[in-house]
Amino acid sequence: MSSELLSFSERGIYCADGGFYIDPWRPVDRALITHGHSDHARWGHGHYLCTHAALPVMRHRLGDIHAEGIAYGETRQVGGVKVSFHPAGHVPGSAQIRVERGGEVWVVSGDYKVEDDGLSEAFVPVPCHTFITECTFGLPLFRWQPQHVIADQLAAWWQANAAQGRVSILAAYGLGKAQRLMTLLPDAGPILTHGAVEETTRILRDQGYPLPATLRVTPGIDAKSHPGALVIAPPSALGTSWARRFGPTAEAFASGWMALRGIRRRRGLGTGFVISDHADWPGLNTAIRATGAERVFVTHGYTTPFRRWLEEQGYEAGIVQTEFGGDEADTDTATDTGPDTGSDTGADTA
Repeated sequence: MSSELLSFSERGIYCADGGFYIDPWRPVDRALITHGHSDHARWGHGHYLCTHAALPVMRHRLGDIHAEGIAYGETRQVGGVKVSFHPAGHVPGSAQIRVERGGEVWVVSGDYKVEDDGLSEAFVPVPCHTFITECTFGLPLFRWQPQHVIADQLAAWWQANAAQGRVSILAAYGLGKAQRLMTLLPDAGPILTHGAVEETTRILRDQGYPLPATLRVTPGIDAKSHPGALVIAPPSALGTSWARRFGPTAEAFASGWMALRGIRRRRGLGTGFVISDHADWPGLNTAIRATGAERVFVTHGYTTPFRRWLEEQGYEAGIVQTEFGGDEADTDTATDTGPDTGSDTGADTA
């Protein structure tokens, strides 16, 4: 080939033959978007293409954009290449993007996880020659427990707090993680939500995703009106006046970063649930092997050690410098607006 199928520029991952970028972080004319988190779906592009399932949340977050949806598995000719979107398992509507030219195939993973959470469209490995993969949790110490184990832990925590007269406040990112947690909770009491969580939940529920009943927290809703409740809110709501309305509470944070005790200590959290919408170490390796790729580029995460590991396994590997990841490296940074504004900044906290 006279040039690489995809190249890496200051604006993002670029396909010259197709005239588009994938998840660009600078304004471009044509952007193919893997999912709605704000480090991947940014405002200011001339035209957006994403899955039909991702489009409603993107419109909600980005406002009046020129955008269209595409079905999973549908092949579309864009300039001199064929493109298609395939389930990434990260959050509802998320996708890997396959690009083909003359039989050569590259796949851009976006963010992904290989465990089927029962809510997001389950990850499907896509055969390719070159795979561009995230490695947010690209160290051997990151190994997730099965989802049903976390579900049992959540139920026990909630029930113990309710028995002590405490409202449980569970901090989780508002797109994907919060809704996944809702589906894991037992029918043990009311589930209350911060506005930033409820708006996204409503959009996904209207799309047909199977989500339990929730109630947005408004003035007058507190521990007296809903004793024994569990509240799902953005991380930045913890310890605020918004949270203090519930009186005695127990607070917890749900994130893959809770595997690191130092982060739990810095946040002053006694309870952390280790659950992530990103692949763990075994998941990353499983996904990469399943693609059959000979060449792998790694991005946003533990890129240097993960690249070294891949080279030791016989892959041709490289690092792509991107602006993905939001504040994933430091969960002390707030990712959502504080008091109940009904919106959030959209950066993904794993």
